[in-house]
Amino acid sequence: MLQNTQLTTEYIKRKIGDFEPEIGIILGTGLGGLVNDIEVEHKLMYSNIPNFPISTLEFHSGKLIFGTLSGKKVVAMQGRLHYYEGYDMKQITFPVRVMKMLGIKKLFVSNASGSLNPDFRKGDLMIIEDHINMQPDNPLRGRNHDDEGPRFPDMSEPYNREMINAGLEIAHKHTITCHKGVYISVSGPNLETKAEYRFLRTIGGDAVGMSTVPEVIVANHMGLPVFAISVITDEGFPDTLKPVSLEEIIQTATAAEPGMTRILKDLITHFK
Repeated sequence: MLQNTQLTTEYIKRKIGDFEPEIGIILGTGLGGLVNDIEVEHKLMYSNIPNFPISTLEFHSGKLIFGTLSGKKVVAMQGRLHYYEGYDMKQITFPVRVMKMLGIKKLFVSNASGSLNPDFRKGDLMIIEDHINMQPDNPLRGRNHDDEGPRFPDMSEPYNREMINAGLEIAHKHTITCHKGVYISVSGPNLETKAEYRFLRTIGGDAVGMSTVPEVIVANHMGLPVFAISVITDEGFPDTLKPVSLEEIIQTATAAEPGMTRILKDLITHFK
């Protein structure tokens, strides 16, 4: 895997020349619109990048976007990878390792998630302050390469406290409904049953989704500060649970995306 990471990084560097990204961005389901605010310099299809996994979802574009956002050079994943697509955890987190080797200093992650907290409603935003990992594997399982990170990385602050506080202040300034909370990551792809939603809330979750945590684990392993934000696209309240479709989830994510984009853009400016 380390050799593949190096080969992929070398290929990308040949394609982007002297462009050196400072910030990595992973865009979740229905949240690819941020790319429209990037002054794009290079676009690379995942399918053309050696060793790069290809998103199997028709609503995920599968492109690496290089450009400038809020005065910072960024690389954005337009289309993320999920365990339920059949990839293993090392494949899912491979792009994070590549972005780190390309030179990023911070990682920004977005996702669509279902609310477990009755105070968090559909269309709200939630800045992730902690997580509970219920994925069936760990991206750090197997041989550890000490030049990438320690064998037993600390996870006492997986999400950067300074960026969390700044993100909440930005949301308040722009009157964007935004909470902070605990994100639970499950494998999917099915949504949860009433009993499962009740259990996930009982163990401390505020929102549940099918991504983010593997990438965050690897980012922490490599010493990358992380900011992550969820768009609440549906409500997993057992007593009032209703069926929800993918179309509804994407529609809600798209409607809430401008607020998320505002927070990310201002946050990038804040940490110049």
